[in-house]
Amino acid sequence: MPVAVKTRQGRRLVVARRRFPARTLHLVDIENLAGAAIPSLLQVMDVQDRYARTLSVGVDDQVVMASSHLGFMNAALGWPHARYRVRSGPDGADLELLDVIWHEDVATRFSHIVIGSGDGTFVNAAQALSDGGVWVTVVSRWGSLSPRLAHAARDVVYLDTPPRAA
Repeated sequence: MPVAVKTRQGRRLVVARRRFPARTLHLVDIENLAGAAIPSLLQVMDVQDRYARTLSVGVDDQVVMASSHLGFMNAALGWPHARYRVRSGPDGADLELLDVIWHEDVATRFSHIVIGSGDGTFVNAAQALSDGGVWVTVVSRWGSLSPRLAHAARDVVYLDTPPRAA
């Protein structure tokens, strides 16, 4: 699908959007999906197992995982064959994944973006990607998904079972 881009002169320039084959970019905030500030190796492996059973990761897909420096080793050992981004501090992993979205032209390189986090920090990015014609899926845990992020995505996938009503 071509994308119209407005130039400085006010004229519209149509750019071919799909120069790349249909691929998915999986952006994984391992701390959020594991529900731990510093996920253990077993927690990372458990998240990867549930993720793989729930979503298909194709051979041409790319997985980018972000964590703090404290959780990096467990993330790398527990989920091999991903690209890793490391930033510590408040929302460090989120900021690394947003950096990928905003600065690596993912909207033209991927037809599907999976955001593995329930944080509301991703609302604007998810909305911008959706508005640009990219299919956006959010992967989260029950009880940790921002309602605004769920609304900005085309679909939502939960890695765990819903809590039981009392």
